[in-house]
Amino acid sequence: MLPEEVYKRRHYGTPQSTLLIISNLTVFTISVSLFVGCTINWFFWVALGLLAVYNFFNIRKDRESYNRLRVIAYIITLIIMIGMFFLIKAKAQNCGANPF
Repeated sequence: MLPEEVYKRRHYGTPQSTLLIISNLTVFTISVSLFVGCTINWFFWVALGLLAVYNFFNIRKDRESYNRLRVIAYIITLIIMIGMFFLIKAKAQNCGANPF
């Protein structure tokens, strides 16, 4: 038989902050790849707005699980997403230019 402590152990899985960061990066990269090219489609801004609302309610719901390290990681990923947006927008090629 197994000791009783084995049954009392809990595994809480992946923290909500990690899932939030992964979902942010996933939604951002998919929306950038679909809706940003030579021009920015309006649906890109709708997707980012919905993502911001999701972030607000998710952080508000699980506020006690966000310690200083997780908040710093969250802010760093937001800065990375802003940098990725400007990098992809700057590297858009053949926007109205004649290739010859």
